[in-house]
Amino acid sequence: MKRTAKYFGMSLAVLTIFMTAACGNESKGGNAQESGSPAATASSQASTAAPESASTETVDPFGKYDPPIKVSVTRNTDSTYKFKEGESFDKNAWNTAYAERLGIQIANKWIVQSDQYDQKMNASIAAGDLPDVFRVNAVQFKQLADAGQLEDLTEVYEKYASPMGRELIENGQVAKAASTVGGKLLAIPQSQDYFGGAPLLWVRTDWLVKLGLPEPSTMQDVFTIAEAFTKQDPDGNGKADTLGLALSKELFSGYPDVTGFMNGFHAYPKIWIKDASGKLVYGSIQPEVKAALAKLQEMFNAGQIDKEFGVKDGSKASELEINGKLGMHFGAMWNPLWPLQGNKDKEPQADWKAYPIPSIDGNTANAQSSLDYNQFWVVRKGYEHPEAVIKLYNLTVDIFGGDSQNPEIYHSKDGIEFHKYALLTNTGTGEGLIGAQKHIKAAFESGDASKLTAEEKGYYDKIVAHQGGDNSGWGTDRVFGSESAYSVIGQYYDQNRQLKVNEFIGAPTPTMGDRRATLEKLELETFTKIILGASLDDFDTFVADWKKLGGDQITAEVNEWYATK
Repeated sequence: MKRTAKYFGMSLAVLTIFMTAACGNESKGGNAQESGSPAATASSQASTAAPESASTETVDPFGKYDPPIKVSVTRNTDSTYKFKEGESFDKNAWNTAYAERLGIQIANKWIVQSDQYDQKMNASIAAGDLPDVFRVNAVQFKQLADAGQLEDLTEVYEKYASPMGRELIENGQVAKAASTVGGKLLAIPQSQDYFGGAPLLWVRTDWLVKLGLPEPSTMQDVFTIAEAFTKQDPDGNGKADTLGLALSKELFSGYPDVTGFMNGFHAYPKIWIKDASGKLVYGSIQPEVKAALAKLQEMFNAGQIDKEFGVKDGSKASELEINGKLGMHFGAMWNPLWPLQGNKDKEPQADWKAYPIPSIDGNTANAQSSLDYNQFWVVRKGYEHPEAVIKLYNLTVDIFGGDSQNPEIYHSKDGIEFHKYALLTNTGTGEGLIGAQKHIKAAFESGDASKLTAEEKGYYDKIVAHQGGDNSGWGTDRVFGSESAYSVIGQYYDQNRQLKVNEFIGAPTPTMGDRRATLEKLELETFTKIILGASLDDFDTFVADWKKLGGDQITAEVNEWYATK
């Protein structure tokens, strides 16, 4: 079967989103420090060519270096990263593949906890101590690009990018444009699947049945369920120790997330949307957000939200659901894999189901999604083999998307997620994931799984195992089964439930690069304080401050960009 980005499947798109969101909600805007220190530059420019670099020579996108070359990189880790005995970030199947198939030896310059990655990268930039290939956020990307500290990848991309890698990088030219500055391709973008990134409502359905509650179809249903889960002892232990809605201090982390809750109020935080005049405005400063915050404050005061959410990250907040003390959250399609599988493992009778975002009124609630490029893989200026980043990318997507992939080597087995060791992961548009769910559903309905790809068959088999009593396949069932995340996302796609997409797609504007971190911090702090009980008037103060601190200038720059589309 021909392999294309459209059918890239869960093996990369799901896992990339999971890795990005579950690693501790690394800042989209970052906290880049102003620095006058130039990054280290090699005295030799990219003059040492790859083995097949002659312009008249046909090149192999997977050509192996002989002798091998070394590429220094940076990595992040957290409690979800596990290794087989004797393996590590230095020794694993992915590094072996890069070495044996490409002649590239990976050297980890530094490894840091995920929630400290941006800070560590800022320090490396300030010190001029950069690895050869590394991941940066949007602010850091602009800082390095403006300082001339990144290799121009335009030529090596055109020469070495594989067809599948090219399709993913370009993604309708949008992704490539976001990584291009001054006509030069300066990065490989790490994008999100804009269908799979749409928020969902996850509810513990065995509790619904126990309490005689209907499935949620409106936001009022959500409020009723939250109150019942808090007051009616759904776990049956006779104690008032359950909660109605999950939140964490990050608010916008993919788990648990307020984005879907706000979408129910027709509010679209963190993205740029069109106003009535056709101009682009920032969603987080619109009045609908204030209404959503008011309701969250009401629910917090009613004891339906964890009193300590403001100091808990997603990992800590997940303990409530894993341990059967909370039964509802707005989140992402990957949530069955984590943390909900943990709850299923502890309580086999527990069950969860995904629902479309309900509406506060009679108008359809549009789930927002962001074709957002806020993480980039770059090459330091002066590195002798800039084409190596393209080859690494080619091999990564080939392994993830290949029909003959070996999941027990490169993906997951026995609770160890080998896919997390890969470099330069990326996703497709999401249509392939929707198609995969439909193919799997059709296979169950017909009893014929022979037409499934190797990847789809792998998930089909896990669902079969779950239906046969193996709870370890429950998470896969709830991502790809008949009542799953992608069955709901398919509704967004098929039934004209239009996604509300980010209208601004590009490299940060000048003021955005300078002020984004400050404005995002102000936004998070204000929203959190309001939920915790601060005056709703603080929202109006936030809007005014946001405008004065650079928001108005960013809005002007965004609309200037939009006028050129």
